[in-house]
Amino acid sequence: MEEWDVIVIGAGSAGCALAGRLALAGRGRILVLEAGPRDLNPWLHLPIGYGRTFYHPRLNWMYRTESQPGLAGREIYQPRGKVVGGSSAINAMVYMRGQPEDFDGWERMGNPGWGWREVLSAYRRMEDHALGASAWHGAGGPLHVEDIASAVHPLTPIFVKAAQEAGLPFNADLNGESCEGAGIYQITTRGGLRESAARAYLHPARKTGRVKVETDVLASRILFEGRRAVGVEGWRDGQRVNFRTTGEIVVAAGAINSPQLLQLSGIGAPELLARYGISPVHALPAVGAHLQDHLCYDHVYRSRQPSLNEALLSWSGRVGMALKYVLHRSGPLSLSVNQGGGFFKTRPGLDRPDMQLYFSPLSYERALPGVRALMKPDPFSGFSTSVSPCRPHSRGHVAIRSSDPHTTPVIEPNYLSDEQDIRDMLVGARFLRRLASTPTFAALIESEVRPGPDCADDQAQLEAIRQQAYSVFHPCGTCRMGPDPADSVVDAKLRVHGFSGLRIADASVFPTIPSGNTNAPAMMVGERAAEFMLAH
Repeated sequence: MEEWDVIVIGAGSAGCALAGRLALAGRGRILVLEAGPRDLNPWLHLPIGYGRTFYHPRLNWMYRTESQPGLAGREIYQPRGKVVGGSSAINAMVYMRGQPEDFDGWERMGNPGWGWREVLSAYRRMEDHALGASAWHGAGGPLHVEDIASAVHPLTPIFVKAAQEAGLPFNADLNGESCEGAGIYQITTRGGLRESAARAYLHPARKTGRVKVETDVLASRILFEGRRAVGVEGWRDGQRVNFRTTGEIVVAAGAINSPQLLQLSGIGAPELLARYGISPVHALPAVGAHLQDHLCYDHVYRSRQPSLNEALLSWSGRVGMALKYVLHRSGPLSLSVNQGGGFFKTRPGLDRPDMQLYFSPLSYERALPGVRALMKPDPFSGFSTSVSPCRPHSRGHVAIRSSDPHTTPVIEPNYLSDEQDIRDMLVGARFLRRLASTPTFAALIESEVRPGPDCADDQAQLEAIRQQAYSVFHPCGTCRMGPDPADSVVDAKLRVHGFSGLRIADASVFPTIPSGNTNAPAMMVGERAAEFMLAH
């Protein structure tokens, strides 16, 4: 059997970054196992194409949570990338790194080397930022970050002006010295195409001849000799396949699939493993625990000025957009719909922002649950504003429900199970109303579509939140990093407690959720994992 120096399980945001860095450093032969297909579908590369991949069974795990009491008993959709590039190939491309205090907090939790100084260095190393090299940004790195301030829809600068009237300062660089204020989001595109982690890291690495990618392989179990990880068992086309390593295995399957794989391999809470007849290899009760995610809540409006709805609905608008994209790689097809936003403090005395704000110059109220109908918006001029608490207190878990690796695991986020999260969501909803009442937005808004003018007090708002809030797909923390095996899974070098030759590198290792979108932090973890392995 062929043996590899490193096996990476998962070609997602962190896995691609890790494999890419190891290959370009010239260290060994690397095998990357991916459960999904190659990233050949054209919708993966057209930026606005994420409206199509959002509910694509070939490219997306299309998970759903358990019924959520805090959200009126609803099951909440949880898309996860099942393709080379992982969720970076199907996400909304917003590039946010988190706040410095997030990572200094990780370090204070017993994770040396994860403070903002080291993390910022990793970010600068991975960036090829449109704003150029500075104390806050890198240039020449593998990942291009685009500044879209001059390309956004005309409604987006109107939003920024209204946010200033609501009390937020203008922020020209939400990834600069501070994220506080309102501005235009930066996105991961290059030349009008999506810049997934595969495009940034993995495809260049494959040209070195040191990386092999095996697609359509579902990893089902890590193989051990004693306490050393030596191989991976998987399934492809209904057949069992095995892969062996002489060096290390890095699990980079994401916040849902990484804990699932460890539990299937006999690593986790003994009582859970016994329930499904899995022989325990090592008791690590934190595997699957500490699940965190960001919730989001929208207000939707009819606009007195044209929104992106008209361009996407009319044949003339679609033809114009297509021509602009084909000829110049520009226009709405080259962008995300999450164009404006920012961060603010929900109450006096806070040392940093705790609420994220989004603005989208379109609406799609008629879409079915779980479907992001970006190409089929509402038949009127519409837009939305949204709030998302940055650091939720509610905690959940991920757990296998069968010893069959093809069975979807239990995903139990426990949204709004903490009273502080409810208070924060209500404060965010009140801010959206304040934003709508500013002179600039009052002149723009024809009417409030959702939740509607009848939603007049906190009780009505809370009911609307329970009925309408949704995940922004930032699950993390399920194999968290920390020094104590009793409540963490990996150490500060991302090594799984109690084993040799086994690391985890993805969003599951986050000790706490970063204050913002999680794709950039996941890639940063891949960068750091490569740094640790190369030093070793």
